[in-house]
Amino acid sequence: MKATGIVRRIDDLGRVVIPKEIRRTLRIKEGAPLEIYTDVNGEVIFKKYSPMGELVSFASLYAEVLAKVSGMPIIISDCENIIAASGVSKREFLERRLSPVVEEMMEARRSYLSKVGEGGEVRPVEQMEHCASVIYPIISSGDVIGSVIMLHNDEKTPPTETELKLVQSAAVFLGKQMEE
Repeated sequence: MKATGIVRRIDDLGRVVIPKEIRRTLRIKEGAPLEIYTDVNGEVIFKKYSPMGELVSFASLYAEVLAKVSGMPIIISDCENIIAASGVSKREFLERRLSPVVEEMMEARRSYLSKVGEGGEVRPVEQMEHCASVIYPIISSGDVIGSVIMLHNDEKTPPTETELKLVQSAAVFLGKQMEE
């Protein structure tokens, strides 16, 4: 853990204000759910809640199967970070932050299908060179909770209708799994 040097008091209702600088840095928006943990040393830890966190092992298996069937690299995210990857270095991708472009697409509930050669390529992960071929939001109970992203392979060929349907099916299936 990193100390910030900021001290806040608990008010009479038990509330603590998380400073604006920390909320901005960690992209915590108003109304965002936070999980509260405690440890044996008396520390209280706030962590951004991700409903997709419950599906990490399942999403990892799904990403592996999808990458094997499609022959394309696959990453699966919650609303902010990559939670599963296959066909690429997991160590390189896992826990990396999504690019603001993908976050905006998810908020707008838009899918993405690349058009190779027309420019405007989407890099789904911050500070990574890999470009997306297909992006589809995962929607559960009316809320966007993540995305399934198919990355371009080395040839950078345009995605086929089959690849689009594979990613769309994965996103819909994962969304339904969260509703169960």
